[in-house]
This record gives sequence, structure tokens and C-alpha cells, in this order.
Amino acid sequence: MSWKKYKFGDFLKRSKITVDILDDVEYKRVTIKTKHQGVSVRDTEKGKKIGTKKQFILKSGQFILSKIDARYGAFGIAPVDVDGSIITGNFWAYDVDFSIINIDWFNQFTNSQDFYNVCERASSGITHRKYLNENFFLNYEIDLPSVEEQLIIVESFKSNKKILSNQSKELNHQLSFVKQLRQAFLREAIQGKLVPRDPNDEPAAVLLQKIKSEKEQLIKEKKIKKEKPLPPISEDEIPFEIPENWVWCRLGEISEKIGSGSTPKGSNYSLEGFPFFRSQNVHDSGVNYDDIKYISAEVQKKMLGTQVISNDILLNITGGSMGRCALVSSDFEQGNVSQHVSIIRPILCDNSYIHKLILSPLFQHYIFSSTTGAGREGLPKYNLEQFVTPLPPIDEQHRIITKLDELMLLCDNLEASIKESKAQNEALLQQVLREALEPK
Repeated sequence: MSWKKYKFGDFLKRSKITVDILDDVEYKRVTIKTKHQGVSVRDTEKGKKIGTKKQFILKSGQFILSKIDARYGAFGIAPVDVDGSIITGNFWAYDVDFSIINIDWFNQFTNSQDFYNVCERASSGITHRKYLNENFFLNYEIDLPSVEEQLIIVESFKSNKKILSNQSKELNHQLSFVKQLRQAFLREAIQGKLVPRDPNDEPAAVLLQKIKSEKEQLIKEKKIKKEKPLPPISEDEIPFEIPENWVWCRLGEISEKIGSGSTPKGSNYSLEGFPFFRSQNVHDSGVNYDDIKYISAEVQKKMLGTQVISNDILLNITGGSMGRCALVSSDFEQGNVSQHVSIIRPILCDNSYIHKLILSPLFQHYIFSSTTGAGREGLPKYNLEQFVTPLPPIDEQHRIITKLDELMLLCDNLEASIKESKAQNEALLQQVLREALEPK
């Protein structure tokens, strides 16, 4: 197999078919997705609504790239449905000389790390606004076999890619199964099916009475405020049967605090002081300190009622991360939360059990079916307080958490193994692509 050096400019010729945008004409506009995900029609628009009045025509079969986002994989071959679309000067279209390069071969090459590296080196400017240098780009040299040999290479690569893609799909299926397995364990845990009963356990009804007494004492000592009584639980609200020594209650009944925080006026953060948790810091696995903010003692004094203490449960109640829930560590001292996060502070319960309960399919359904508001939906405090809660005896709560920790660790190890296989599979795909494109 013979290979020869070519510059990109030997087989890519810039196409500049200009068009003056007319107000009463409708035009197709395109988008180029990053990560080599292709070129497609973005929308159609009347000329009078298009600001840039001098643009260019894109033809199907042309190679097109974004001079801003090429280094992120924003390039591709224009399909038939974008033929005749308009593009601004930020998109560059090229006619391809197919006597030098096979289009499928070039399409695979542009998805290689080598091509991404070329686009990165050919881009210059500030970090978030780098532009491709066309002269550097078109003068870059690559080794090419004949068009006929390119076709043979492409067919061989496609065959290997299909095998690896099928393996990737299977690994994704396995990751989905692990996720379902976690949910199944949580479902069984809150239904009383995960661990055996112990006849010596003090019934949950007694625990609930102790919780009510403790809550009354806290009110008497003015440590918490007395709130309106929650409505009794109707039969229609009970989602499943629970063991005889369990009891149904509302989340507000077993909590001394349920309430969201607040954000300092003017985002008055400090470089040090008390940790201030926002929704991006709240994860199911715990509180994440990446990009953590802090508030001073002076600011904290103005934010009464939003303090977080050890073993609190933090629940995201707005936005795309709604439903994510973290258990604060037992060695945590004090911090605060934003208005997008609710603090849940149970009384005389195993907080790890309540945390897992909130992550269960039952509570996640409650959360997403109880939101209010338009645009940025949120979970109101009163709705959260009314969530119908299956409460086991305290000793059984401990046993459930011990068993769940054991099962979740198995899931963690299984997930880590699958992700490692997935990473190896993706690396192998890049290796196969690299070897297919290298001179032999």
C-alpha cells in the first residue's frame, strides 16, 4: 500500500457562494454539532428577521466547519437536506476533491484525535473565543493512500467499529441495569422486604410517640416553632403494605426542621468562613466541596434558620438537580444553604435511613409530582412535610442501612468495573481508528 503526503488545501477548496438576504424570502439555516455529531438544519427564517444580510450558500457534500468550535469537533459533511442553506462567515464550507480523498475516509479521519489536535493547534485567541487559522489549517500535511486503498481501509474500520459499538451498547445496558438494581434495593428497603423482622424490636408506633414527645419538648423550650398540624393519612394515600410493627406517618411529623435556606444579598461570599452549600454541591453520595462558597460570621448572623449542622439531610428542591439529596457527615460543624436547597432534620431516627428513603422511587415520585410554579418549578415546604413515610422500628432502621451499605458497595464495584471496560472499549476504538489512518 503506497502513501503520499498531501496538504488539506490540496483537496479542500474554500467555497464562497455569496447571497444577499432578501426580507421576503425564507432561508434554511444550519447548525454544526460538536463532538463530530454532524450537520443539520437548525431552522428556517424570513430574511427580514436575519441580521447579517450578506451570507454564503452551503451545498450538500461540502465539508463544513465552525471556525470557533472546530477544536471541539464542530465539523462534518453537509447532508442532502441542508443543500442551499445559508451560513455566516463563522462557518467555512469547502468543496472536496474526491479524486484525492474518499469522503468516508475523510469523515473517519475528522473524528480522530489527530484531527482534533490539528484544529486545536490551528486555533488562536483568548480561551473562550479562539478562532481557527485557515492558512495553518489548509497547509497541514497528512499521509494518504490511493482512493481505492482508502475505501478498503474504511470498510475494514467500519467492521471493527460495529463490533466495538455493539460492545459499548451492551456496557451501557449494564450500567442501566446497575441503576435499576440500586432502585430495587431501595424499594425493598422501604417496604420492609430487605431484612428480617426481630420480635424484640420496639414497635415503630412507640418510636413515633417518642418523636412527638421530643418535638413537644423542643417547642416548649422554644428551640423550634409550633406549626399547624398535618392532615391525617387517608387510605388512598398509602402506596403499599408495610410490616405490622412499622407505621405510616408524614415526613413533617418526624422532623424538627424542614425548610430551605437563603442566598446572601448581592452574593456576599467570602474566601473563608462558614461553608455555603448551593444545589451544585448537593449530591446523592454526599456534599461536594468543588466550587464551594463561604460566608463570613457577620453574614451568617443575618441568615437565621438556614444553618446546616452534622447529620442534616439536604435536598435540592428546584432546577435540573431537583431530587438530589445529601446526608451531611457526622463530623461537620456548621454551614448554610441557598434557597434552592431544603434542610431536613429528623428526630430520633437513623438519618441514613431517611436519606435513603428520600432517594427511593417512592419519594422521588413524590418530589416530582409535588412541584409548583411556572418556568423554574420548585418543591414547596408544605408539600414536602406531607410526604407519606414508612417508618420502621429504630433497630430495624439500623439493620436496613447496614444491609443497604453492603449492597450499594457491590453496586459501586460493579459500576466501576463496567465504566473501566467502557473506557477501555472507547480507547480501543480510537486505537483502531488511529491504526487504520496511519501509513503501513
